Amino acid sequence: MSETTAHAQAQTVHVQEHTGQQHPLRLYLFVWGLLFVLSAFSYMVDYLGIQGYLRWTLILIFMMLKAGLIVAIFMHMAWERLALVYAILLPPLLVLVFVALMVSEADYTIFTRLAFFGAAP
Repeated sequence: MSETTAHAQAQTVHVQEHTGQQHPLRLYLFVWGLLFVLSAFSYMVDYLGIQGYLRWTLILIFMMLKAGLIVAIFMHMAWERLALVYAILLPPLLVLVFVALMVSEADYTIFTRLAFFGAAP
């Protein structure tokens, strides 16, 4: 009899563990609205005819803000353990750092070739 009760309690705990965390629908609708506003700002950069580094800076800022909202809210990273967040977000960040290092190495290589060989690539 006690085994049956213990088994039923274990099943109840197991079901409660997998019910998940419910987030209010209002939060998702707010984030959708915010994504819409950020997209509108991004399109306004093109519509207003902003050129040069300011254009690309604004577009990249809006893209990063939208990506951060999507990852934090819709991928539930805002509510995950820090170790899981690091496991998912740190590798792409390190890849971006390595790409930046490769870009600087490529600039150094082309500068060196131009300095010593004097010809355009």
